[in-house]
Amino acid sequence: MTDNRPGDRSPRRRDNGRSIPTDRESPVGAPVIRGDESVTGTRAREAVQFDPDDPESLADAAETVRQFAAGATNDDHLYMLRGAAACAALVRGEGSYKAAAERAGGDATVSFIRKWARVHDLPRSVRKQVALGGIAPTAAKHIARVGGESRLLLAWATLDGELTVREVRSIASAVNDDVPIDHALAEHGVTLGQFELTLSPSTYRDLHRRASIEGVESGTIVTEALEQYFE
Repeated sequence: MTDNRPGDRSPRRRDNGRSIPTDRESPVGAPVIRGDESVTGTRAREAVQFDPDDPESLADAAETVRQFAAGATNDDHLYMLRGAAACAALVRGEGSYKAAAERAGGDATVSFIRKWARVHDLPRSVRKQVALGGIAPTAAKHIARVGGESRLLLAWATLDGELTVREVRSIASAVNDDVPIDHALAEHGVTLGQFELTLSPSTYRDLHRRASIEGVESGTIVTEALEQYFE
C-alpha cells in the first residue's frame, strides 16, 4: 500500500555505525510506554492493547477513536496516547486511513486519525517523554510530521528550548519545506545542540581545567567523550 500506514518501517539513520530508530519498533497497538510502571506508575494497569488482527480488539479501537475524536480524553496525555494507539491499530486493521475513519464514524476524520496514528509511530524515546509530560501530545503531532533525524532533533529541542506547540508546528512546517533543522530552530531562538548540563563539582573542575590547557571549548571535550561512550 502507499498510504504509509502506522508500523510501516522506514530506514533507520546510521551514526558512526550505530543504528538509531526514528520510527516505532514495537508492534502497533502495544502499550509499551502506557504499560510501563516506571513511566506511568499505577496507571500502567489501565493500559489497553489494541490488536489490529483481532476483531473484538479492533472494535474496541474503533470505539476508542470515536470517543477520542469527540474530545473524551480531557487533555490527559496518557489517554491521548491510548487514543493514538487506537488510531494506529484501526488503520492497520482496516487497511487505510479512509477505511479507519469510516469504521470509527462520529468526528473521526481521515486527517484526525492520520495525525494521531503518526504520534503512535514515534520512536520509544519520544513517546516516553510524551507519557512523562515533557512533550505535549499536541506538540508530538507536529514532531511526527517530520521524518528522519530531524524528527529526533526537533523532539529534544522542544524539551530543551521549552518550545510552544505553535513554535513546534512552525518549525515542523519549515523543515518539511526543506529548511535545515538548525536554521528553523534558530528562527525561534533555539541553538541546536545547546542545553544546560549539571556536573559534579569535581567533573566540572576537571573539565574546565582540561579545556583551558588544551585550548578548546568545554563542549568539544564533552562531545568527544559522549561519542566514545555511545560507541
